[in-house]
Amino acid sequence: GKNILKGLELALTQPFSVVPFFDPGPWGGQWMKEICDLDKSVENYAWCFNCVPEENSLLLKFGETIIETPSINLVFYAPEKLLGPAVHGRFGDEFPIRFDFLDTMGGGNLSLQVHPLTEYIQEKFGMHYTQDESYYIMDAKENAVVYLGLKENVNKSKMLSELDKSKEVNQFFDTEKYVQTFNAKQHDHFLIPAGTVHCSGKDSMVLEISATPYIFTFKLWDWGRLGLDGKPRPINIEHGEKNIQWNRTTNWTKENLINKIEKISEGDGWIEERTGLHVREFIETRRHWFTKKVIHNTNNTINVLNLVEGNEIIVESPRNKFKPFIVNYAETFIVPANVGEYTIQPHGKSGIQKCATIKAFVRSN
Repeated sequence: GKNILKGLELALTQPFSVVPFFDPGPWGGQWMKEICDLDKSVENYAWCFNCVPEENSLLLKFGETIIETPSINLVFYAPEKLLGPAVHGRFGDEFPIRFDFLDTMGGGNLSLQVHPLTEYIQEKFGMHYTQDESYYIMDAKENAVVYLGLKENVNKSKMLSELDKSKEVNQFFDTEKYVQTFNAKQHDHFLIPAGTVHCSGKDSMVLEISATPYIFTFKLWDWGRLGLDGKPRPINIEHGEKNIQWNRTTNWTKENLINKIEKISEGDGWIEERTGLHVREFIETRRHWFTKKVIHNTNNTINVLNLVEGNEIIVESPRNKFKPFIVNYAETFIVPANVGEYTIQPHGKSGIQKCATIKAFVRSN
């Protein structure tokens, strides 16, 4: 027991990754099989939870012995050191940032869905905050799209009536009649505040960056298919219709939710951009493009990052407070608030090629 606590204490002083969890799904794709070197005999992989402490585990090594513990134990053990005082004060011993993959490469569309507004999730489910999301596009085929927001001048009653029929009598729902589609290409960032009708289309690889207190997805339409268990997946039109924001139509969506990219700063060999999230979402995302060393600072708040471009990077402490940490393409890693200053630069297989990370943290204002 004491050794495990020592291991958790050590994790608070350095960057680390959790053990990723991969799972198949009715819309799952083939991208992760290749990139993440997964079992080729599995039909597909739909999800990867790579920063969901409630679902992931943490490996602690003592000599030649490796002990696996739920990563949420680190949150429970020292939430203030891990999250930082401001985030801990707001969220308690909950980890408020979630990174996961959605793989539809060679697969199908996700379900058409909407997430509850803050007041709805508080009143109906007793949660403190809601499920705000974003889709960062890791890779995409030419035909890839994201369904996001409604079309202009949608007939609300007719749309709801047709959704009801799709559920009750298995009538096909004409999604593109009501929901706007946008072409999706690599490194696009789509912002999805709660209340926005959305889903990822087929043939894309999404890094989902979200605030997710639990799984509150109100499915509106699932393309008439069955789940892997051979049964229809739950549809929640009754909840969903109470949360759809009908004013989030084509023009509003274009202006507010797609590639809201702003250059923040630049230096020798690097550029920092703000990519989101929306003003209704408490997560800030920053993207760094770099060929040389970039200085980061947690500013006393938890940082979560993913290498979205480049083969390999190295994360180091300018004052040698932790051992150098190697990160490969598409890997997510966590930097505890406690760490403070750290640097990232291309390494090994990346050579001098341009790399990019996406970093998420909780806004301070």
